[in-house]
Amino acid sequence: MKEERIKIGDLNISYKTVGEGDPILILHGWGSKSNRWQTVAKLLAGRNFSVIIPDLPGFGESDPPKLTWGFSDYSNFINEFSKKLELEDFYLLGHSFGGNIAITYSVHHQNRVRKLFLVGAAAIRSTTIKKKTIYTASKTFKFLSFISPLKKLLYKLIKSDYPNTQGIMKDIYLNIIKIDLRDILEEIKVETLIIWGEKDSITPVANARFLNSKIENSKLEIIPQLGHNLHSEAPGMLSNIIVDSLR
Repeated sequence: MKEERIKIGDLNISYKTVGEGDPILILHGWGSKSNRWQTVAKLLAGRNFSVIIPDLPGFGESDPPKLTWGFSDYSNFINEFSKKLELEDFYLLGHSFGGNIAITYSVHHQNRVRKLFLVGAAAIRSTTIKKKTIYTASKTFKFLSFISPLKKLLYKLIKSDYPNTQGIMKDIYLNIIKIDLRDILEEIKVETLIIWGEKDSITPVANARFLNSKIENSKLEIIPQLGHNLHSEAPGMLSNIIVDSLR
């Protein structure tokens, strides 16, 4: 894969490309980076795709945003990024957090997305009693350093990435986890394939069925026995599903 850099506004952005053919833009999840999608990218490149994977702002080798971004800001970034690379229209794949960016982008730029692929998208947010209790307890112990290991355990129980974030990304994380996208799903008009692992413990498969029911022109592919990170668990299967859906 070829690693390149580009300037978007005042941010230095790193991205990787491989292959020639129809363009597919891949948006990774929270705490991830372009490197983790290399296997899928190379497989797709072997099937006549030009694959582009940016390190989203704040991840990998890309600069973090200067302000507290939400999904609209990341969507605007994707719009500027695609224009800089002269991508008129392209296939768009978003995983988890990247799926939320892809949803937001597809709502506002329908004419630029040939087809949307949502892989374990974290579009549905629900606050359980357990989460409320743990966040409240964690906030209560904020200034007690000896309680830090307990806080880490509590965050782990609710599968929170907050302890692993730094600087402005902590504020961005707290901002985006409050945003539920279910109210804009019906505004997606582009053809959409929803791909989910049956055993996904981060974004339950019930969320996939909900997305399928709300996105008019969508199909759902549930992969048995697999979890949230299909790009690392079964890259060959994931790439085959993507290519087969375009035949």
